[in-house]
Amino acid sequence: MGGHPGMFEPLKGGGAAVALDDIEIAILRSLAVQLLELIGPGEPEPAADADPLAALFAEGPSEPPSDPALARLFPDAYGGPSGEDEGVDPAELKAWSAEFRRFTENDLRTRKREDALAVVRSLDALIPAGDGGAVLELTGELPLRWLGALNDLRLTIGARLDISEDEESAQLYRLPDDDPRKPMVMAYLWLGGLQETLIETL
Repeated sequence: MGGHPGMFEPLKGGGAAVALDDIEIAILRSLAVQLLELIGPGEPEPAADADPLAALFAEGPSEPPSDPALARLFPDAYGGPSGEDEGVDPAELKAWSAEFRRFTENDLRTRKREDALAVVRSLDALIPAGDGGAVLELTGELPLRWLGALNDLRLTIGARLDISEDEESAQLYRLPDDDPRKPMVMAYLWLGGLQETLIETL
């Protein structure tokens, strides 16, 4: 697999592979660990003698997170700018969103945490190649886990950089080198490339 650096390519028999150098592996791992810290442990595990049904319906938070990055990872279900919700009382929308969040955020948090953990574990399992990099091969459910985590990482970095999804990435490319946001922007664009090529291989 000569392949392009930082781009996923399809594996024979399904799955995807990407060649990463040591620095890229370190950056990805560190980002995934930061994402885990941001998502947090969510709900503590229910006690062994707890009623399993009660645990199933344990309520999550009903308010959107105040951290803009978390708010992007756990957006409100209703009241988006889609226009479908027009003519509905905003208070009612807020109530629906709160209700939806209470019953879905814990599951979502668990899934996002599992995705980020899968990234850390697959990076930790890499066998270094002679030239100081490694080829990451993703098969089974791993490509989807990686896709989820890459998306979450981009959302998080996007929130930190205050980039909206539709913002022209051309202006990101034109940032002067001494702009303090430059390294983060480079990571954002690189993750975007990984995400895009991973989608293409699936």
